[in-house]
Amino acid sequence: MNESTQSSEASLHAIDYWQVIKNRYGVILLTFLLVFMTALVITYVMPKKYESTAVVQVRPKGVGTQIIPGLAEPRSALESGQTFFPTEFAVIKAQKTLDAAIENLDLVNKWNTDMESVRRTLKKIVDAQDIRGTSLIEIRVRYNDPKDAQAIAKEVSEAYRARRKKIQSDYANQALDELRKAVVVQEDAVEDKRKLLSQIIRTEGIIYSGDQSVYQGSSGFNKADRAESAARAYEELEREKIQLESQIETLLKYDGPQLMNYASGLSLPDNVIPVLLPRFQDAKRDYETMKSSGLGERHPKVVAQLSMVDSMEHDLIEAVANLRDTLKAQLELAKEQLSRLKMEMESKEDEAIKEGIANQSFVDAKNDFESAQQILGQLKLKQISEEMQTKITEDPIILHEEPMISQIPVSPNITLNLALGAVVGLIFGIGVAFFLEYLDTSVKSLEDVERFLQVPVLAVIPKDVGVLYKQSGMSPDAEAYRILRTNIEFNRKNPEDNAITVVSGGAGEGKSTTLVNLAYICAQGGYTTLMIDADLRRPRLHTFFDINNSVGLTNYLTTELMLEDVILQTPVDNLYFMPSGILPADAAGILNSRRMSELVQDVKQRFDLVLVDSPPILGVSDASVLASEVDLTMIVVQHRKLPRNMLMRVKQAVENVGGHVIGVVLNNVDVRSDSQYQYYTSYYTYYAPAESQPAPASASAPTQSPSPRSVAPRGGSEDDSKQDLY
Repeated sequence: MNESTQSSEASLHAIDYWQVIKNRYGVILLTFLLVFMTALVITYVMPKKYESTAVVQVRPKGVGTQIIPGLAEPRSALESGQTFFPTEFAVIKAQKTLDAAIENLDLVNKWNTDMESVRRTLKKIVDAQDIRGTSLIEIRVRYNDPKDAQAIAKEVSEAYRARRKKIQSDYANQALDELRKAVVVQEDAVEDKRKLLSQIIRTEGIIYSGDQSVYQGSSGFNKADRAESAARAYEELEREKIQLESQIETLLKYDGPQLMNYASGLSLPDNVIPVLLPRFQDAKRDYETMKSSGLGERHPKVVAQLSMVDSMEHDLIEAVANLRDTLKAQLELAKEQLSRLKMEMESKEDEAIKEGIANQSFVDAKNDFESAQQILGQLKLKQISEEMQTKITEDPIILHEEPMISQIPVSPNITLNLALGAVVGLIFGIGVAFFLEYLDTSVKSLEDVERFLQVPVLAVIPKDVGVLYKQSGMSPDAEAYRILRTNIEFNRKNPEDNAITVVSGGAGEGKSTTLVNLAYICAQGGYTTLMIDADLRRPRLHTFFDINNSVGLTNYLTTELMLEDVILQTPVDNLYFMPSGILPADAAGILNSRRMSELVQDVKQRFDLVLVDSPPILGVSDASVLASEVDLTMIVVQHRKLPRNMLMRVKQAVENVGGHVIGVVLNNVDVRSDSQYQYYTSYYTYYAPAESQPAPASASAPTQSPSPRSVAPRGGSEDDSKQDLY
C-alpha cells in the first residue's frame, strides 16, 4: 500500500512539472529563442581564429648514448616525475622563449605596438599540450591571421629548442668544471692520506703488503697473542692454587677414618695412602675375624695381628701428615708463580694495548687511503665520461611536425556554440518558467478556490467560449453552463432566492459573457430569465444583442417610467433584457436607492431568474451595493489571472455589505494545456446532442412554453401579462 501511494505521488509530481511546462511554454520558447539568438549573434560577431601546430619530441637529459657501460646518469626527479611536462609547458610560454620569437619575427614593428603588449598577446595565443602516452608536445598557436599563427608556432618551437639546448649545454659545462675541481681536490686528499699511512708504518714498524689483512709488527708476532697466553697461564695457576687451598682445608677439617678415605682419593705424586689404606683395612678385618673366631686377646696370632694393625695405622697417620706438608709446599710454590705470572700478564697487557692502538691507527689510515683512492678513480672515470659526452652532439628537442598555414578557422565553433546556446536556453527557459510559477499567486485550480474562499466551484468554463445564442444549441461548450445552472439550483438554500448578481475582481474576467450565456441556457431550459445591465461604468450586455442602450435602468431609477418601458424582449424565447440606460455621474448613489430595492423585489416576482451584471467589485463600490440588494452573488474568476489575496478581498467585499456568495465560476480555462481540468470537460462532447436531433428540455424546467405569468406579477392573467410587457 505504501509503495503504491509513493508511486502515485511521484507520478503526480511529474504531471505537475509537465503541467507547468505546458502552461509556460510561451515563456520557455521566448527565453529559448532569446538565448539561442544571443549565442548566434555572439558566434557571428566573434573574430575567427586559425590554429597552427608544431609537434616536438622532448629528450630529457641522460637518455642519450651511454659512453661508459655501467656509468649511466640517473634522471632527476624533475625530469622523470609527473612535473616534467608541466614544467616544459611553462618554459615554452616563458618570457625569454617568447622574447626570442618576438625578436626573430620583429612583431613589435609588425603589429605596431609595444613589447609588453606583444608578450601578453603571445601568452594568450600560445598553448602547449602533451600527447598522452608519448614524449611529444604540441605547440599550438591560435590567431586571427593564419600566416602569423604559422610563423609564431614555428619561431616559438625554434626558440624553445634553442633555449633548452643552451640550458643543457651550460649545465653540462658547469658540471664538467666542477668535476675537474673535485678531481684535483680528491688527488690532494689521497696524497695526504698516503703520507699519513707511511708515517704510521715507519713509526710502528708495521710490515704492510697493500692488503688490509696482511700486516705484522716489527718482532714478527702479535703482542696481543702473548698477552692472551700469559692471561691463560695465570688463570690455570689460579685454579690450581684454589684447588690446593681446598684440599688443605679439607685435610685439616677431617680426622680418623674420614681423613684416611679423603686422603686416599687425592691424586698427588708420592701419595702412598691409596696403597697403605687397603692393607690397613685388610689387616683390621683379619684382626676382627680372629677375635670373632674365639681367639683371646693374648693369643699370639691376635697379638701379632693387632701389632701389625697399629703399625699400619701409624704409617697412615705419618703419610697423611707428609701429604699435608707436601700440599702446603705446593701451595706456597703456586703463590710465588702466580705473583710472577700476574706481573708478566700486566706487562703483556700494556704492550698489547699499545700495539692495538697502533694497529687501529694503521687500519684507519689504510682504509681512509684506499677509500680516497677509490673515490678518485670514480671521479676520473666520471670526468672522462662527461668529456666524451660533451663532444657528442645531442639535440634535446626534435621537431616532428612543421606548423602549417590553416585554411579553416577553429574558433568560433559554430556547432558547439549553437548547441550550448540551445541547451542553456532550454534550461534557462524552464528555470524562468518554474520561477514565474513560484511567483505566480493567481488561482490555478479548483482546490485553490475552495481552500481560500471556502465556497464551491459552480462550473469550469473552457477558454474562448463565445456567445451561445449565436451558435448552435448543440455546442459542447453549452454543457459547461448547464452544469453551472444545475449547481446554482442545488447550492441555493432558498428556492425564492432567484436574484443573482455576477461580479468579478477586475475587468476583463468574462463576467458579462458568463451572465449572457447562463441566461441563454436558463431561458432555453424553460426559465423566464431577466438580464439587468447594472454596470453603469462600462455596460456591455446590449452589444451582445445589438439593442439600443439609450433607455434602461438609469431612466427607470431617475424618472417615473414603468417597468414595461425598460424591459425588452430578446430574440431568444423566455429571455428578457433591461439595458443600463444613460450613464449617470453618480452610479453608486442611483443604485443605492429605495427604487432600486423595489425594482429588485418587483422583478423577482415577475421572473423565474434575475441576473444582474455589475462592474468590478474591487474597482468601484457599485458591485457592493448590488450585492447587498440581491439574494445571491456569483463570483467570476479568470483562470490564472487574479491573485489569491485579491480573490479573498472580493469575497470579503461581498460579505461586508451583507451579501451571500453562492459560488465561483472558474472562467477561461485552457483545458487542452491544463490536464487537471480535462476530466471535468471531457464528457461535454459525449453528452451533447447530435446535430440532427433536437435538444432535449431540461429535467428541472417545464417542457411546455412558459406561461404568461412568468413575466407578469405572479397571480395575474395571461392577457394582463401581455398587456404589461408589451
